[in-house]
Amino acid sequence: MLLLYNLGVRIYYFLIYITSAFNKKASAWIKGRKHQKFQHFNSSAWFHFASLGEFEQGLPVLIAFRQKHPDQPVVVTFFSPSGYEIRKNTPYADAVYYLPLDTAANARQLLDAINPSIAVFTKYEYWFHYFYELNRRNVPLFVISGIFRPGQVFFKWYGGLHRKMLGFVTSFFVQDEESKQLLAQLGISNAELSGDTRFDRVWANAQKPKSFPLVEEFTQGHRVFIAGSTWPRDEELLAHLIQQQPDWKFIIAPHEIREEKITALLALLPEGKATRYSLLDSGNYGSKQLARAQVLIIDNIGMLSSLYQYGQIAYIGGGFGVGIHNTLEAAAFGLPVIFGPNYQRFKEARDLVSNQLGYSISNSDDLQITFAQLTQDDKALQAISQQVKDFVQERTGATDLILAHIGYAPPPKRF
Repeated sequence: MLLLYNLGVRIYYFLIYITSAFNKKASAWIKGRKHQKFQHFNSSAWFHFASLGEFEQGLPVLIAFRQKHPDQPVVVTFFSPSGYEIRKNTPYADAVYYLPLDTAANARQLLDAINPSIAVFTKYEYWFHYFYELNRRNVPLFVISGIFRPGQVFFKWYGGLHRKMLGFVTSFFVQDEESKQLLAQLGISNAELSGDTRFDRVWANAQKPKSFPLVEEFTQGHRVFIAGSTWPRDEELLAHLIQQQPDWKFIIAPHEIREEKITALLALLPEGKATRYSLLDSGNYGSKQLARAQVLIIDNIGMLSSLYQYGQIAYIGGGFGVGIHNTLEAAAFGLPVIFGPNYQRFKEARDLVSNQLGYSISNSDDLQITFAQLTQDDKALQAISQQVKDFVQERTGATDLILAHIGYAPPPKRF
């Protein structure tokens, strides 16, 4: 099985290499790994994240760890360019790298350089050679905000090698009881129900959000609907809603902000009623024009997590594709969230729906009906808003639980 795994890793690299000729993300994946050089540390804490979402999820633990161990150098690695390129200058790490391809030689080279005394992986990412090498060196390995489902390879008849990877982990901190029970079925007892560290992250952000004076001017005196991380299918539905709700203001933060994507979005919206944030920011948009605008398009990265403070209802994109984006950033501000049908892989979204604080839609009519139900009574909407806030706050605390254990666990068993 290890032979097949190694072959699969190399085939994956080959496919990325071929794709890099015409795909910017694949090109960044190849180039970033090709030229990086590792700084040598006598000892470090290694935090690995698949991408930007996992970084935000694990950031509360990273920050708390640095506060608790201020003299310990921290090394952060990313698998995806979307994480590395945006967070490569994070102040919470002493060095940030792409994770090299999972080979035995690469694992030895990276660990020889950074000399981790502890390793923390967030949610996903199980790499055999890195896990094996950490285990061989008796370096404690923790998986935080882990979540497991029956369909994963660990629970298949052919998943023996991946089950072995689980045995290299010192402790699992999982999001739900089902994950803990699934691990128990494999004979893994070193799992603790901690919850999801994202609740800590979004709750802390909601207590001290960034302010945006231009957005405040745009929203002043109006009820506001905020759509985050939208894709074209989401935007088609939103365009119909916007036409039906002239008394509401809308803020749309598309997932992709390339010029052609913004142009396509503007073409869907009422002529003369939409503007771009960059146009406001440049000073080339007057107050009278802003007063007439109904839709503000956010054509940059980094504002969305704080924008929800200006809204009453949120729409989260991605639900008509591979899956919805971050619902919790909006929920932390008390916004009921609406999203497309593909949300089942996300526990927090399932919980929001079951508590009638999140709403899944399948078409434009569903969106219109859901919007009407939420807005027919202002007092009822305010009550839902408080319930959404309570939902998030009640689920905070995973970071403190994890920090109480990290650094004090016994070394993992040897294989």
